[in-house]
Amino acid sequence: MSELKLALEVPRWTWWCYTRHLGLVVGLSSVASVQRLVTVNWTDEISPGLATASEFVVLAARIALVVLVWRIAMSGRTLRWSAGREFAGRHWRSLLWQVLFLGVAFAVFEVLAEHVVSALLPASARQTYLAVLLFLKNPTVVALTFLWWIGLVRQAFTVRAEAGRTCSESRRTSGGTRG
Repeated sequence: MSELKLALEVPRWTWWCYTRHLGLVVGLSSVASVQRLVTVNWTDEISPGLATASEFVVLAARIALVVLVWRIAMSGRTLRWSAGREFAGRHWRSLLWQVLFLGVAFAVFEVLAEHVVSALLPASARQTYLAVLLFLKNPTVVALTFLWWIGLVRQAFTVRAEAGRTCSESRRTSGGTRG
């Protein structure tokens, strides 16, 4: 199997997991979306204590998302450090592809969308642009990144006997129906 093909299994699984569990992912991510929309757009009208408390609510929602998706992703799998070390040694090129993919995503959605485009806008529009952008990024880019990292751990640290299963075999055994 080519290293690029192996690397592409992770975003493929990420998208499958995202669409299969859309309600869970978008529901928990919406907590951060709404919080960011409100606190960024109306910063001056929200007390610092309320803003801080809302950050803890966002943190709790994100932890819940990671824990629940982790449980879904790792159901029926055995993870071992030794499997991760073996994977890294054998498939380091695949891991470089992952770094490249995530780096491009960061460049587009963080640097370009959040900083470059924002700088091109008039100062009066920047706060609203950022609030709406963060509202949209939380259930999409942020959630997909969490799932991607979980998928990468899933791929790299699964013991060898299970790691050889194809994506569709993994989905069939975990209740998924299609790729």
